[in-house]
Amino acid sequence: MLDITTDKIAQVILMSRELDRAEAELRAFIDRLSEDEQVCLVAVMWIGRGAFEVDELDEALVTARHEATTPTADYLLGTPHLSDHLENGLDALGISAMDDEDELIRGG
Repeated sequence: MLDITTDKIAQVILMSRELDRAEAELRAFIDRLSEDEQVCLVAVMWIGRGAFEVDELDEALVTARHEATTPTADYLLGTPHLSDHLENGLDALGISAMDDEDELIRGG
């Protein structure tokens, strides 16, 4: 379904909540993701924001790939409520990042 692991999305969620102190780290993390992973991250965010419905995931992925005109990190970091949109997108897709987030918080 998605070409990105839940733990990577959880990492973005956690770092985006601490943007004032983790922006450089988050930007570097997103930049290190593959193109497919970045496309998935944008598509999940769009679903969480309500720009696409769950059954439009394939369309969201194609759109994210073809409309990428700015670096993904710039685009995502400029999106208000990024962590909320990513969590909502995962929830809509029936995926939970809670265990991954908890493990990252515990340092695992």
